[in-house]
Amino acid sequence: MTASHDARSPIIEWAAAGRALGAPGEAQESGDLHVVALFEEGALVAAIDGLGHGTEAAIAAQTAGRLLEQHAGEPVGALIERCHEGLRGTRGAVMTLASFDGAASLMHWIAVGNVEGVLFRADRRAPSLREYTSARGGVVGYRIPTLREAVLPIARGDTLVLATDGIRSGFADDVRLERSPGEIADWILAQHARTSDDALVVVARFLGSEP
Repeated sequence: MTASHDARSPIIEWAAAGRALGAPGEAQESGDLHVVALFEEGALVAAIDGLGHGTEAAIAAQTAGRLLEQHAGEPVGALIERCHEGLRGTRGAVMTLASFDGAASLMHWIAVGNVEGVLFRADRRAPSLREYTSARGGVVGYRIPTLREAVLPIARGDTLVLATDGIRSGFADDVRLERSPGEIADWILAQHARTSDDALVVVARFLGSEP
């Protein structure tokens, strides 16, 4: 298990928690990987799931992770296309990307495959307290669907959770926004991780404008 850690930037505070499939004491290499990369007045947050398990899955995830870190400020659709080209010849991966625009108080996000994304609203008067990524099939590096990014207004305290399919669905019901990102990530991993797959949770809280 990888313990969560909290980190803070001018845009977000965030944490990640995960574990690799394998028996206790084994050398474990996870195919699930998170990326948090800062750029001018923004931050990119991603969860990547390399297909399968072990070394080949980890290679695919790490290849995508390097590309995202190097080009973090690009639009999320362009990042998916860049990863698609870069992952040809690997097992491929599924991923969800979220780009925080601190100046405009917007979040751009996009998903290919089954990495679940949920945005929790800090303002309890908001018309919708949760926003979900639109799940679309495909494998980055093999075949991707027509890309459709969503753009959401965000306010201070809004909290993003990304979870690979090693986390059982329904975790959103257990999220308590009064907790820190690290506490949320640890709780979701402890309560909802499957024993049959790599698992990863990334939590990012927007620190921008007041709601």
